[in-house]
Amino acid sequence: MSSLARYAWFVVVFNVGVILLGALVRATGSGAGCGPSWPTCQGEVVPDLQGATAVEFTHRAMSGVALILVIALAVAVWRRVDKGEPARAGALLSVVAIVGEALIGALIVLAEWVADDASVARVVAVPLHLVNTLFLLAALTLTAFWLSGERRLGLRSDPGVKRAVILGGAALVVIAASGAVTALADTLFPSESLGRDFASAAHLLTRLRIIHPILAIAAASVGWWASGRFGMPRSRAAKALPVLVGLMIVTGATNVLLGVPVWMQLVHLVLADSLWIAYVLTSAQALQERQPVAISS
Repeated sequence: MSSLARYAWFVVVFNVGVILLGALVRATGSGAGCGPSWPTCQGEVVPDLQGATAVEFTHRAMSGVALILVIALAVAVWRRVDKGEPARAGALLSVVAIVGEALIGALIVLAEWVADDASVARVVAVPLHLVNTLFLLAALTLTAFWLSGERRLGLRSDPGVKRAVILGGAALVVIAASGAVTALADTLFPSESLGRDFASAAHLLTRLRIIHPILAIAAASVGWWASGRFGMPRSRAAKALPVLVGLMIVTGATNVLLGVPVWMQLVHLVLADSLWIAYVLTSAQALQERQPVAISS
């Protein structure tokens, strides 16, 4: 594996860490820690780091580092990889996605859709932010895949495989978006009992909580059927998928039983990110062509 490929995988892992920090900001209600100011924090470059301010500032700082790392990756790929190679497109899309992350984050802060805000705007912005995050992880993962595996995607003749890949990806995005809404509801309206979630006076967010587990279990069932119907690549990523799905279901149920503690939310999220990365890799392997990727020294 080339040094550029290793760096690309490092950027993937680093961004997963940044995503976890973002979840920590939301779960601890620290989104207003820097006030309605961006990119400064409390109007300062380096504020007094205490409490919520320290949590939010750390996330912003690490997000800035992630932006620099992704841009550096794109520059290196465009300098060292030949024209026409898919890694170039992946690196460019990664830059677009992480810039989108910064802009969406800035909008959320400046509009004050943070802390205890339960507005419709925030309910819409949070899953949209998550979808863009998945786009970023997919672009980075594919870039690292092309750089390390020396393979490009091809349009396989079997339409069933292509359809399964597209539908599976769409299902995971929808499930993740519903999970983001559920996590927001858990933060703003901690559940005391399932019955209260459906009471007439219950907030819309609490009523939406039940959608996420239903979608997850349904998608897991369909995914199990599809893997047997269309077959799966014999790779570590493909073998990891059913394990990650099982862990997601177990940690999701445990999360609810324990009253959604912050640490368990982070465990569930890192598994979700791992599942998405494994799915992107498995899909790429299912549609790949073997083509050499020329990387200059």
